Amino acid sequence: MYFEQFYLGCLAHASYLIGSEGEAAVVDPQRDVELYIAKAAAAGLGIKYVIETHLHADFVSGHRELSARTGAEIVFGERAGATFPHRAVRDGEELRLGRIVLRVLETPGHTPEGISILVFDPSVSDQPLKVLTGDTLFIGDVGRPDLAGAKGFTAETMADMLYDSLHQKLLTLPDTVEVYPAHGAGSMCGRNISKETSSTIGEQRRFNYALRQMPKEEFIRMMTHDLPEAPAYFSRDAEINRTGAAPLAELPLPRAISPAEFNKLAQQGHMVLDVRPSNAFGAGHVPGALNIGLGGQFATWAGSLITPGAPLLIVSEDESGVDEAVMRLARVGIESVEGYLDGGMLAWDGAGLETSRIVQMPVDELHHRIEEGADLQIVDVRREGEYRSGHAPGAVNLTLSHLQENLASLDPARPTAVICQSGYRSIAGASILQRHGFREVYNIIGGTAAWIGAGYTAEHSDVA
Repeated sequence: MYFEQFYLGCLAHASYLIGSEGEAAVVDPQRDVELYIAKAAAAGLGIKYVIETHLHADFVSGHRELSARTGAEIVFGERAGATFPHRAVRDGEELRLGRIVLRVLETPGHTPEGISILVFDPSVSDQPLKVLTGDTLFIGDVGRPDLAGAKGFTAETMADMLYDSLHQKLLTLPDTVEVYPAHGAGSMCGRNISKETSSTIGEQRRFNYALRQMPKEEFIRMMTHDLPEAPAYFSRDAEINRTGAAPLAELPLPRAISPAEFNKLAQQGHMVLDVRPSNAFGAGHVPGALNIGLGGQFATWAGSLITPGAPLLIVSEDESGVDEAVMRLARVGIESVEGYLDGGMLAWDGAGLETSRIVQMPVDELHHRIEEGADLQIVDVRREGEYRSGHAPGAVNLTLSHLQENLASLDPARPTAVICQSGYRSIAGASILQRHGFREVYNIIGGTAAWIGAGYTAEHSDVA
């Protein structure tokens, strides 16, 4: 058996290539599919099936392009309602790859159409060797039940289904069966996902908090309580996956734009997306630019903060950064990049155009200002649960995904420090404040982790 996991850190997404005797299946592919084609060719495998465990909401899948390029049949659970030619499978159906057998388990709960894939090699055992669990079972967690609301299902209804899928299907498997989910730590499709990307049924039975023995009613309450808000783009991406995304080759390439024209377009309302690290952005950037650095969960935050269809202009350190940004934006369905700043900020500065800056403030300086009673409003842009677990004294909680709509609660004339967990989200928040007229904005270097690491006291309080 050929078996390989591909892990895309930016989206905390895992996909798989399974093969035997010249035939292969790709499970839960990312949008850019060249890596699967190349790997399969190198292994002497022809891709026969493209299998989706469910309609992914956190990224746009490449199933249609992969099918078009290889002739593979697309496979979904029968409740997916995909609008393109595909094979709609039910519980117990089997797909064959050489001597390997893939058996479908219907495992709704995260989504109504969710399936898991049992992997058998009859020459080795009559028991499954692996199970690809999609977003039903993660390592250390299970899938959120609240993301199917747009399809007419309540979180409670989905949690009821999830309990049955776990206890009547997955937990009946032998302890030795290897577990391979579709996401890892950092994905918004779960709440407590481990950094490990594989496990076994036995290990999950022992250590996964959501699999401990409990009445179904308790499980439903636990799964539907205190859920973090889902990013706004999730429902949009799920629908793109239902209809199938266009091949990447059909997307227009962004053009190089001179500083003068770039400045004109920015003033006319094009959104400027600066993908450089926070220190480079803080040192000098195009006025009004939004900073989402390529070094973090770029695609997730871009999907959350950028208005769908808004014409985008990219600022990067080099053209390779532009290419990477365009690809990662396309992975979450953002296809409106029109161009990039030719020559980057060096060219901008050389043209004598206005430059904005955001001071990077160490936690020691923040502590000093708090101790001195300085007039400083502190904005913590983390999620509510993070904020409640400990925050800088006096900080108010305005989550990054809703910061723009809550600006009326802040005074743009006051000095404002923005803090998150590590500094990645806070620079995005600081750029939003500056874009909306805040005069004196600081980004706290290292965030709350650095604050606590320096030994400073953290407050524990309810959300403001």
